[in-house]
Amino acid sequence: MTIANSRDAAAQAKARMEKAVEDFRKDLGTVRTGRAHVSLLENIRVDYHGTPMPINQLGTMAVPEPSMILIAPWDPSAVALIDKAIRTSDLGLNPSSDGKNIRVPIPALTEERRKDLVKHLHKVLENHRTAVRNIRRDIKEAVEKLEKEKTISEDDRKRTVDELEKLTQQEIKKIEDLSAAKEKEILEVK
Repeated sequence: MTIANSRDAAAQAKARMEKAVEDFRKDLGTVRTGRAHVSLLENIRVDYHGTPMPINQLGTMAVPEPSMILIAPWDPSAVALIDKAIRTSDLGLNPSSDGKNIRVPIPALTEERRKDLVKHLHKVLENHRTAVRNIRRDIKEAVEKLEKEKTISEDDRKRTVDELEKLTQQEIKKIEDLSAAKEKEILEVK
């Protein structure tokens, strides 16, 4: 999408920054806490008939209790494949199956594991902060180029850059608030 004027710049910045926040929100769902939730297994791929597929496309997933995920595959031959994929993932989970369903108990986190997860969370947070700042830089450069080409006025550029700065701070604050809530959830001992 090209930027033709300051309105385009603001709209594009907002859309791209909101996408970065949404991406962060999605990444947070895959960070393990002491509670079970189906998004925890979202990034695990199962080699099903030679094709890597997400677990949620091979069966229904439910959380019957706070520390358990239940997977009911539509194809009984997929039970062993799903079990293996979960075991070999880096989540440290140990599923059990009865031939039809797979139960994935979510063990309580150790203090050391909690600290590792918080460190990982901070890395993910910093990556998304950087992404938002890079969007700001790209849009700012495009706006400055428009001013050089005499497409927009100096006042227009200043106003757009100020709006861009406010938007950047707003979106970074959203990411930081989400991160703080997730960190609290990780460190909470049940």
